[in-house]
Amino acid sequence: MPSVSVKLYSLFFKLILKRRLHNRIQNPNLTDEMTTSFGVTSRPEETIAAANPSFTDGVATKDIHIDPASCLSIRIFLPDTCLASPDSVAARVRTVGTKRSELESRSFHRRNSYGSPETCNVVGSESNRRSSYSNGFSTGGLSVESENCAYRGYSPISKRCRKLPVMVQFHGGGFVAGSCDSVANDLFCRRIAKVCDVIVVAVGYRLAPESRYPAAFEDGVKVLHWLAKQANLAECGKSLGRKVDSRKADVQGHIADAFGASLVEPWLAAHGDPSRCVLLGVSCGANIADYVARKAVESGTLLNPLKVVAQVLMYPFFIGNAPTRSEIKLSNSYFFDKSMGILAWRLFLPEDEFNLDHPAANPLIPNRGGPPLKQMPPTLTVVAEHDWMRDRAIAYAQELKKVNVDAPVLDYKDCVHEFATLDMLLRTPEAQACAEDIAIWVKKYISLRGHEFSY
Repeated sequence: MPSVSVKLYSLFFKLILKRRLHNRIQNPNLTDEMTTSFGVTSRPEETIAAANPSFTDGVATKDIHIDPASCLSIRIFLPDTCLASPDSVAARVRTVGTKRSELESRSFHRRNSYGSPETCNVVGSESNRRSSYSNGFSTGGLSVESENCAYRGYSPISKRCRKLPVMVQFHGGGFVAGSCDSVANDLFCRRIAKVCDVIVVAVGYRLAPESRYPAAFEDGVKVLHWLAKQANLAECGKSLGRKVDSRKADVQGHIADAFGASLVEPWLAAHGDPSRCVLLGVSCGANIADYVARKAVESGTLLNPLKVVAQVLMYPFFIGNAPTRSEIKLSNSYFFDKSMGILAWRLFLPEDEFNLDHPAANPLIPNRGGPPLKQMPPTLTVVAEHDWMRDRAIAYAQELKKVNVDAPVLDYKDCVHEFATLDMLLRTPEAQACAEDIAIWVKKYISLRGHEFSY
């Protein structure tokens, strides 16, 4: 059973959240006045973590507003393992047998998608990390622009860049709360970027009730198309004999718009490998991830060179009119009970479309639309023992297994909804173990060395 402190925190958490949900439902006039196509991506009560474009803690971050017609934005998490070229990493792998004990003593990453678990430790050495905030010099693949103190963050050098998979992450919050740059989501994405050795793109989608369905789902698809566009722009620059070099003050060498502004995001152009793209959704974000995966399957080659190779659904926010056993037995579970879930869906779905068997809410309804299940990418589902949403998530995974989709389920005992992503629970052993288990499975599909791990 959860600890006493978790139970007490859950009680106060539910009281505050339920009051906020009721206030938004009972003030429809206020909601209508606030409703615009631009929308909002965070709430005033949310604690925000500032972006830091240098590798002071092993991960550099930056925020980008990618849609001028709405508030849709992303936060990029770039791990410092990108600073080593693939050739140098391969060379270290050959010598790792003689230095295994030394590397293990300095380990800060468990696994690496390019080689053995020890290879990533050399990348994070002091000589590489210190230059991310030094005074305008480069070491290896690292460059810092600090002329006139205008920018002291990381700028890539194309010839020394290592390509990493891209993981698109959708935060939780019942469609009405949360943000991609909250303190809890920032810490979770940093952890995932390190243990999975990927570039994490956290999506700041529009929240309800200011922007109801399908706004958040469309935002997820927009981000996928934006990533594909970035990959194509980077390839265009290469085919024209240009180098993506963000060290130059003028944007010479970039694909630029009519105002001279670069259209290429330098971190993704230098380090992102869109052919190895993974979707990860947390709670309601898992619903968005599943929708985006279906749209990616429908798009086919239109997204080239981007390819969704797998998705991770962490305690997805599935519900339906016919209750499952867990929805009956655990309806008053910790942090987020079923009544609060219904309130969140009432705020998210348009009033004339409210139905718990809506395709966005229930993946098990017949004639849901979209591609056949057998075309879905491999799907890892994470569930918790004390979560009323668990049974429907497991049932969806079983439906995928029936059509030969790799769809394992990780069931964590004595855990609650959002046990690996909630601010209070992020530093628990279960949260750390969950991130590592996700890394084991994901690397089956993103590793250049093939299926290194398997259940």
